[in-house]
Amino acid sequence: MTKRIYKSNTNKVISGVCGGVAEYFNIDPSIVRLVWFISLFMGGTGFFLYIGAAIILPSAPWVNMTPPPYNPGTDWDNTHNNGNGPPR
Repeated sequence: MTKRIYKSNTNKVISGVCGGVAEYFNIDPSIVRLVWFISLFMGGTGFFLYIGAAIILPSAPWVNMTPPPYNPGTDWDNTHNNGNGPPR
């Protein structure tokens, strides 16, 4: 099976491009975001590359994804507040 690059569904800030690139190269997404941010100030090519990648790259398929573990003490859940939004 060929390794493909996708936009990340789980590690995204804007559209998941940096998270997808980081998952493809198996590196920290913060490094990719930092390089992309620095490239914005070097002629503005980072902006056009990001927009192009956001349009061209497909989203990752949800088939191989597993949901995160459920921690009732730390994760917000809708059962302890009668569905009235996040606890205050």
